[in-house]
Amino acid sequence: MKPVNVGICGLGTVGAGTFNVLQRNLDDIARRAGRPVRITHVGARRDNPACDLTGVKVSRDIFDVVKDPDVHIVVELIGGLTVAKDLVLAAIEQGKDVVTANKALIAEFGNEIFEAAEKNNVVVAYEASVAGGIPIIKAIREGLVANHISGVAGIINGTGNFILTEMRDKGRAFEDVLAETQALGYAEADPTFDVEGIDAAHKLTILASNAFGIPLQFDKVYTEGISGMTREDVQYADELGYRIKHLGIARRTSEGVELRVHPTLIPDKRLIANVDGVMNAVLVFGDAVGPTLYYGQGAGAEATASAVIADIVDIARDIDSPGLVPHLGFSVETQNLPVLHSDDITTAYYLRILVKDEVGQMAKIAETLGNNGINMEAIIQKEAPEDEVLVPLILLTQPVKEKAMNDAIAAIEALPSVTEKVIRIRVERLDS
Repeated sequence: MKPVNVGICGLGTVGAGTFNVLQRNLDDIARRAGRPVRITHVGARRDNPACDLTGVKVSRDIFDVVKDPDVHIVVELIGGLTVAKDLVLAAIEQGKDVVTANKALIAEFGNEIFEAAEKNNVVVAYEASVAGGIPIIKAIREGLVANHISGVAGIINGTGNFILTEMRDKGRAFEDVLAETQALGYAEADPTFDVEGIDAAHKLTILASNAFGIPLQFDKVYTEGISGMTREDVQYADELGYRIKHLGIARRTSEGVELRVHPTLIPDKRLIANVDGVMNAVLVFGDAVGPTLYYGQGAGAEATASAVIADIVDIARDIDSPGLVPHLGFSVETQNLPVLHSDDITTAYYLRILVKDEVGQMAKIAETLGNNGINMEAIIQKEAPEDEVLVPLILLTQPVKEKAMNDAIAAIEALPSVTEKVIRIRVERLDS
């Protein structure tokens, strides 16, 4: 069988990991692919001392890799959007298959990229774009193909999960743990993408398209970060038998599709509630198989390289007959599933209300909730801290539309006895 030549663009963390793992396991990879798979060209601004580039062509212009007639598969690992998009589209135009780990690129420009790939009869593979080394795209797109998938819920950002784990286990403040994640290299100097949910929203966009057969619609994902999380809320959740996780949730309903990323209370008995540190996990609900959970490293050089190389091998196996599996898992996209506005999602809620320590205030809050069709499931009244005049009330509600909760919170905040904003965190049981 003729060899498959790979060109890698970018020798950063993931690029170097991919280069080294592929070189290290060349024999096994060739046996799995049914033909030799070799790196023949690398495009990078500078060499990475972790990589032995002996015998490999090196270019400082990454577009030279695309133009190389001997390269069959272009691996885009430079990140970002503009140059990466131009690189991928140029490779497609040259008739080359592409592998990428770039979740932002796929979430925001995937519809355009996949259309170009199908016109040119090439493959764009992106397993590594979601949850690092966990083969979740393949699981949904191939392993669960017999199922009508009703929902996906995932811890898909390791930095946020590490922060919430430290806050729960050690009682630390958000700002303190964030500084540590930056020092450890888990978070960037500007951590916005991680802690405000943008990274998770990119990944959820890709998961939802594969689960439901809808176009990629990153701009319609409701996104809320964890920067407002406090030690108090983490502690109160624990007292109620819940843990707070930063979840990406995609749910198919009779009205449309919910796409949302936000802090979420989960019962502490759920397996996904016990995924801690920088680990990722994705829970998928299928009608035939039931709930299935996929757990592992969501980032890191070699974990992500594992997914990148899996895509390379898939392409190498079918290099002469590409496109056997549709890019988003469905040969025909389902166009009649609207993405619901956040007002129209249905979930339960945790509320923390600071109220003046006066007789009858609990009854007024209960009446306000009832007037908006909201039923309470649990309530804790905490003692006011010393020298404080405000008492924390902790409420759990039954599921209700977000708009009804918005109206209720506005009415509660208008009460004379409530002088601060109501803290609201959504609750998911994840039992069906």
